[in-house]
Amino acid sequence: MIEPLLLTTTRVSTFDGKRALTGASGFFFERGGRLFLVTSRHVLIDEASKHFPDRIEIELHTDIKNLTRSIGLSMLLYHEGKSVWRQGKDTGGEIDVAVIELERAALPKTVALQCFTPEHLQRSLEEVEVGTSLLIAGFPLGFHDALHHLPVARQAAIASSFGLRFQGLGYFLTDARTHRGMSGAPVVMRNDSNGKLHWKLLGVHSARMDMGGRDLQLDETLGLNCAWYAGILLTLTT
Repeated sequence: MIEPLLLTTTRVSTFDGKRALTGASGFFFERGGRLFLVTSRHVLIDEASKHFPDRIEIELHTDIKNLTRSIGLSMLLYHEGKSVWRQGKDTGGEIDVAVIELERAALPKTVALQCFTPEHLQRSLEEVEVGTSLLIAGFPLGFHDALHHLPVARQAAIASSFGLRFQGLGYFLTDARTHRGMSGAPVVMRNDSNGKLHWKLLGVHSARMDMGGRDLQLDETLGLNCAWYAGILLTLTT
């Protein structure tokens, strides 16, 4: 039996034409019969690092009984000069989350995946306490079960007040060991009342947080990460 959480998450590869650029993580979100890929905005465009891919590729399972079978689905990021993804902002500024709607007709008829839905979102911020145990499922440094095309999960915990946006921005902090390639990964909390996919989707992992004045010789990294609140998906998928 395969854990459904691992089928929500897919490896995202970015390209400039045929030139491979970066690897990241993403996951599936379904609303009203429409299917979306969710990842970090900076995976699709990042002006600061001059990262400007023109297409992405995601990996899809094609046989639920044999997970060694998969295909790559390529998607252009621009149509007639306009970006195909949606991104959001709030009173705190830009939010590092993006969604791309997937055409179901382009997917294999036997595609095997699991989707988060609005029912998996945490409605009340006050119900989640600091220190709560979490998982972040993704592809750190591209590492994964290459035979079965599955991500790995890292243990995490909420490291800031979940009911307060950290520094007034649209994210909370997690305490977890993460690496490049985890951007866009789902941040989840166990919830046995959510049916087959028994997780609450709390956030979208973005990046590691560090102190600008840290002594690189004497001080270790903080081990803290930014996770943008998953509630933004209700705005981006309307």
